[in-house]
Amino acid sequence: MNPALRDPALGRRWLALLAGLVLLWPLLVLSEFKPWTLLEERGLRATGRYLAQFVHMRVDTEFLAMLAADTWRTVAIATAGLSLALLLAVPLSLLATARLSSSTLEGRPGPVRWLRRAVRALLVALRSIPELIWALVFVRVVGLGPTAGVLAIAIAYGGMLGKVYAEILESADVAPTQALLRSGATRWQALLFGALPSCAPELLSYTVYRWECAVRSSVVLGFVGAGGLGQQLDNASKMFAGNEVSAILLVFIVLVMLSDAFSRWLRGRLA
Repeated sequence: MNPALRDPALGRRWLALLAGLVLLWPLLVLSEFKPWTLLEERGLRATGRYLAQFVHMRVDTEFLAMLAADTWRTVAIATAGLSLALLLAVPLSLLATARLSSSTLEGRPGPVRWLRRAVRALLVALRSIPELIWALVFVRVVGLGPTAGVLAIAIAYGGMLGKVYAEILESADVAPTQALLRSGATRWQALLFGALPSCAPELLSYTVYRWECAVRSSVVLGFVGAGGLGQQLDNASKMFAGNEVSAILLVFIVLVMLSDAFSRWLRGRLA
């Protein structure tokens, strides 16, 4: 090979690839990753029977009516959960934002600093536990049904929204907020007339994105008894009803596509 065409970093790339394989192999062993089991005769027969049912989706009136009701219930769970999350996230994000505090402006944080740290620690705790775990907890407390899913989304997404809201407010232009605080404005006045005008599009865009994620999460939460499409999908999977599973998956895909389209439209209007 012409020395001028030789890659000078070729040796380092091969070394990095070899090191990656050496590190990956024990991880694959510990996870018991065995993809060749998919090619076993018994597995292929079961897969073939199951996939054959996918072609003939169940489309009778009774099933479609139940599917429509559960689809609406899934959207309702996501929307109600996000609404409760906003009630939790907004006050916590305001308490966690230093720029909206006149004491920080004057250089005397005092005990307010410790309150702010406690609120941030609470936000970390809320978002550290996945909504699926919260749903398992609430299913034991309130029983099976949409209530557990709504509460799980509210708590987990409350922590996520509160953390991101605080970061957006902290990164906003500080001049309007400082001018209002120096003039004697309250925290709410500094928020409404100082930070919010410049942060509103970004805050609304992230909120809509989280609603789209909540729609997907509400389907997953149904697998632990939180109602909606996920619970119907779990029941159909346990009964090996491939015709019902394919219909539910198709509705789920359409639902996510519609929520994504609505999210893009709203972001475009806010831009």
